[in-house]
Amino acid sequence: MIRLSAAVLAVALAAAPAIAEPVAYDFDKSHANLTFSYNHLGYSTTDGRFGDWNGELVIDQETPANSSVSLTVNVDSLDTFWGERDQHLKGSDFFEVTAHPTATFVSTSVEKTGEKTLSVAGDLTIKGVTKPATFDVTINAIGEHPMEKVPAVGFDATTVVKRSDFGMDMFVPFVSDEVTISFSAEALQAK
Repeated sequence: MIRLSAAVLAVALAAAPAIAEPVAYDFDKSHANLTFSYNHLGYSTTDGRFGDWNGELVIDQETPANSSVSLTVNVDSLDTFWGERDQHLKGSDFFEVTAHPTATFVSTSVEKTGEKTLSVAGDLTIKGVTKPATFDVTINAIGEHPMEKVPAVGFDATTVVKRSDFGMDMFVPFVSDEVTISFSAEALQAK
């Protein structure tokens, strides 16, 4: 009887569907963009980007809560398309790049909020100050990449933070305290 039960259990386990596990992805930096924007005096929107960053992405499609993302940004790679402004933003009035060369985001939770949407909360660290931030994420596509023939994901993520929370309050409220951070990326399953 015990042998029969063990045999039945072995057959049942073999026939059960495999449990999905988290999968690591590598960012395709040629198809990714980390940007920010803010309002200038109520007249215009100023945009900028960070050209140098690295990240880790783990996706569990079956249980999104097991997914995670982290980014490390080289703040000196800031580019607002106006050199004098870039130097001011990198200086002591704002990012203090010499003392704080990197900014980071490390997720603490991932929650599915819709068919193709997620809420990704985490710790955002800028100038040595860590504050909570939550990105609203829209999954554009997930499946086999049509050219690379490997699993891939593409998404857009946005959050709004107050720069004064990170010790960058010069010109507030005339230049917006609220800064929109956007991250649009493609990633391929790691080899």
